[in-house]
Amino acid sequence: MNGKVFKLILLGAVAYALFVFLVMSFYPDKPENMDWQDREEYNKVQITKLSLGATREEVLALLGSPDITEAKMESGTTIQVMFYRTQHVRADGLTTQDECTPLLFENERLIAWGEGAYQSYLKS
Repeated sequence: MNGKVFKLILLGAVAYALFVFLVMSFYPDKPENMDWQDREEYNKVQITKLSLGATREEVLALLGSPDITEAKMESGTTIQVMFYRTQHVRADGLTTQDECTPLLFENERLIAWGEGAYQSYLKS
């Protein structure tokens, strides 16, 4: 009798472990599927992993679509700012620039991020 109970418990534990493995393998957590609190934390962590010179496509693959974006052409140079939500300011259901970290791209390459980068973009 004890042998049967032990086998059933072991079988249940193995089935549960297999289920968890399959869910984690086939349903990866994407930024687009996260709620706003998880997305903020995810963005903060991923932004710290960025390096200057990363391509726009690499950043999009890592962080997903930006919450806000701006772009302009200046003397044949494409300048784009992508904003990713990283801090909660007010509970109004909207994501605003003051709740985001700006990432500044020049000709599809990351050249700076943070509020200082955005201020330099506004001045140019």
